[in-house]
Amino acid sequence: MTDSAYIPDDARAKRNVIVLVAAQAILGSQMPMIFTIAGLAGSALSPNPCFATLPISLTVLGSMLAATPVSNIMQKYGRRTGFMIGAMFGAIGGAIGAYGLYTANFYMFLLGALFTGVYMSNQGFYRFAATDTASDAFRPKAISYVMAGGLLSALLGPQLVKLTAEALVVPFMGTYMAVIAINILGSFLFLGLDIPKPKPPVAGASQGRTRLELLKEPRIAVAVICAMVSYALMNLVMTSSPLAVVGCGFQTNDAANVVSAHVLAMYAPSFFTGHLIARFGVEKIVGLGLFILAGAGAVALSGVELENFFLALILLGLGWNFGFIGATTMVAGAHAPHERGRMQGMNDLIIFGGVTAASFSSGGLMNCSGGTPQDGWMAVNLAMAPFLVLAGGALIWLVLRPKEA
Repeated sequence: MTDSAYIPDDARAKRNVIVLVAAQAILGSQMPMIFTIAGLAGSALSPNPCFATLPISLTVLGSMLAATPVSNIMQKYGRRTGFMIGAMFGAIGGAIGAYGLYTANFYMFLLGALFTGVYMSNQGFYRFAATDTASDAFRPKAISYVMAGGLLSALLGPQLVKLTAEALVVPFMGTYMAVIAINILGSFLFLGLDIPKPKPPVAGASQGRTRLELLKEPRIAVAVICAMVSYALMNLVMTSSPLAVVGCGFQTNDAANVVSAHVLAMYAPSFFTGHLIARFGVEKIVGLGLFILAGAGAVALSGVELENFFLALILLGLGWNFGFIGATTMVAGAHAPHERGRMQGMNDLIIFGGVTAASFSSGGLMNCSGGTPQDGWMAVNLAMAPFLVLAGGALIWLVLRPKEA
């Protein structure tokens, strides 16, 4: 990584995007793997069924806690160093999780999940790294292409679950061994990154806006709200979906297939989301994403047949894609390079704070809010409504706000 002038160069940006797409595809495959089996493994290990999804919640909590430190490390030492540290934590989390399964120790398994959260936080910065050397015109496309790398992770992750979940005597332990290998091998990809560290302001120059000043910017505030709601609601429903699928009489492979379809829907639209943003405007695409998320809830509430799960989770992924990529584009264009560390870290801290709350709520709603899995699944999806109203209202306010203000 060089210290050359911080000048957007789309030739360089496109080379970096290729590296980040590969990282999203290969390293990113561990997240659908973990989200598919962590709740099922937690259900087997947990002393209380209400805590079955706690491993997923701890992963999201780890991501929230790591967001600001990870962003600061990247600001100081560069993206390459930060991403390699993230892969290291992913491998450590996989190793601790495997040991927790081997010893049937639920608390050790939770500790591994917490370490995995550092990788999850790190992966979230791939999308911002794609914009570091990109021009304004290429920025939304760069974000979309990197997110599209998740399409391959959506295919690879659940298939690896099928191959590894029962590969060893201890159920699911093989999956965590595969996670270790993915992180070790995937870390070498970052040797190909060419992203200069942003030059710090010279002595006496403006240090940029404070975090509070950044959040007072209406465009940033609304973008953060929409990103948080899109991601939190996606996580709320996705976390419970494997338990709901199995609880409603279907097989673990059915749950893996539902998650696979969901993750495909999360990332496949990324090939054209950037173009849609460029053509129709980012606010319209974010609004469309929120509307589709509402549609996902409506489908889930209409029944618990396997096709309902598939359609609801596909719509959930599509709504997340439009809402989250659109909101990320809004944030990426609303701060200066030397504000990158504090803005992006704060953005992901807030987002994953909401996701953490959703993840913790998901298990309780799913397992402890009714007498049957069907009751729990209904409760999970009804919980989406007030947050969609919040995000939709904020977006409408921003659009109707007088431009001169």
